[in-house]
Amino acid sequence: MQFVDEVKIYARSGDGGAGCVSFRREKFVPLGGPDGGDGGRGGDVIIEADAGLSTLLDLKQRPHQKADRGRHGMGKDRHGASGKDLTIRVPVGTVIKDVESGEPLADLTEAGQRVVILKGGRGGQGNARFSSSTHRAPRFAQPGEPGEERWIRLELKLLADVGLLGMPSVGKSSLITKVSAARPKIADYPFTTLVPNLGVVQYKDYRSFVIADIPGLIEGAHQGAGLGHRFLRHLERTRVLVHLLDLQRLADSDPVDDFDTINRELALFNEELADKPQIVVINKVDIPEVKVRVPEMTALFASRGLVVLPISAVTGEGVPALLDEIARLLWPHP
Repeated sequence: MQFVDEVKIYARSGDGGAGCVSFRREKFVPLGGPDGGDGGRGGDVIIEADAGLSTLLDLKQRPHQKADRGRHGMGKDRHGASGKDLTIRVPVGTVIKDVESGEPLADLTEAGQRVVILKGGRGGQGNARFSSSTHRAPRFAQPGEPGEERWIRLELKLLADVGLLGMPSVGKSSLITKVSAARPKIADYPFTTLVPNLGVVQYKDYRSFVIADIPGLIEGAHQGAGLGHRFLRHLERTRVLVHLLDLQRLADSDPVDDFDTINRELALFNEELADKPQIVVINKVDIPEVKVRVPEMTALFASRGLVVLPISAVTGEGVPALLDEIARLLWPHP
C-alpha cells in the first residue's frame, strides 16, 4: 500500500432544502389554509479518526468530498428529509488545517475521535409556519441555507513513543527489525527507507512502546533536501529520539559533524524537536574498525554531557542496554 501522509481536499456540506408553499385542498374543506412543509437540513462534513487506517491514499484519489443536500418540503405538512452526513475517515494522528489561513482546525489523536468540520445548511420553513390570526394565507416560504465549503489540508503525524534518526544507511531499519516485528527494506545504499516504519517493542513487565524509523536526514532536510523533510513532522509526537551514528559511513565524514548537522535540521524545522531527550548510539560495533573507535567517540560526546551507547543491530550486542535506557526515559518513575 502506498504511504500518503499529506493531502489537500475540497469539502462541502449539504445545502438545506427549501420550504414549500402549499394550501390544503380537500372536498368539503373550504379555505383549508397553508400546509407547506419545511425543508430538510443539509448533511454535515465530519472527520473521524480510524485505527484501521495508516495512510491518506484514499483521499488523495478522491479529493472532492460533498455531503448530501436536504430535501425540499412538500404539501400536506410533509417535511423534507435531512441530508445524510458525510464522514471522512482518516488515520489516528491526522492534523486538519484550513488551506487558506493555515489555521489548525483539529488534531485527531485518539481512535474514534470525531470533529464536525462543516455544518450543513438549515432547511427553510414552509408557509404553514407563517400562518397567524392576522395572516391566514401566507404565500411565501424560506429558501434553504447554503452549505459551507472550504479547502482543507490533512497531515498525518505518526503516533510513536520513540523516533530513530540519523544520516542515511546508519542502520535504523536494521535496529527496528531487531527490536520489533516490523520488516522494512534493508539494503546497502542510501535512502533505502522511503517511508516511516512503525514497530511495537515488547519490553519487560508486559510494557511496550512504539518505535518509528524515519528516512535518513541530510543537511538542508528542513528545506526539502533528500527525503527527510517530508517526514520530520512524524518526529513531533515522539517523546524520545534515538540518534544513530555510523563510524563507517563515509571516509571523509565526521560522526560529530553528522550529529550536529541533524540536530541543526531538527531545530530549523521545529525548535521543540531539538529539545527532546536524545540517546546517542554508535551502531555496527560488530565491525572491528568501528569498535576500536568507540572509546574516542565516547570521550568526545562525554565532553558535551552526552552518554554514548555502542550497539550492533545485526548481532544484538548492546541492544538490551539501549532498550533499558529508552524505558528509563519513557517511564522515569516505575
